[in-house]
Amino acid sequence: MTFQLHVHVPPHPLIQHWLAVARDRQTPSALFRTAMTELGRWLTYEAVRDWLPTFQTTIETPLAPCAATLVNPEIPVAVVPILRAGLALLEGSQALLPLAKVYHLGLARNEETLEASCYLNKLPPEFAPETRILIPEPMLATGGSITLALQELTQRGINPAFVRIVSVVAASPALQKLNEEYPALKVYTACIDPELNQQGFIVPGLGDAGDRTFGT
Repeated sequence: MTFQLHVHVPPHPLIQHWLAVARDRQTPSALFRTAMTELGRWLTYEAVRDWLPTFQTTIETPLAPCAATLVNPEIPVAVVPILRAGLALLEGSQALLPLAKVYHLGLARNEETLEASCYLNKLPPEFAPETRILIPEPMLATGGSITLALQELTQRGINPAFVRIVSVVAASPALQKLNEEYPALKVYTACIDPELNQQGFIVPGLGDAGDRTFGT
């Protein structure tokens, strides 16, 4: 399937290793959390590669002046984890973006209709138009939760072209939905799985990321 939006599956051996650990049904909750933290770290590393704005300056080394590139602190950066599973990736993302503000967005899926609804919204009333947004969301299945999150963000002034989504497993239905509604997005995922089952879970997937993270 071809998508207009950018979907990147980094061929990094550590990403593939931790994906395998997360997929394994025998992985205990503590190790699963470690896998998700590492996946959050490495996927965020890939996602911010051409995303963080920089500026050129000159610094003084102990020996001489030197041209340097720094991240521009005047451009706001925010991380919006989608609760509760998004918290599993947050620690890894924050390790690379320690100065980013974190805004929590709680979304729940009706297991019968598969429709998403919002139960917690800590987004500000408005974002600066140049704000960069990183969304940690472990599973992109039907696309309902992520499109609801993007509706909330775009209503507050966010440009979809400045949004990066980091996801452990993405399914074709969610990517197709994003492709239709937000083609300017960029998605960074450890893998793309082909289908959903009747309950809306990704197959083969990795199960319920929230339950496995928190041992519930």
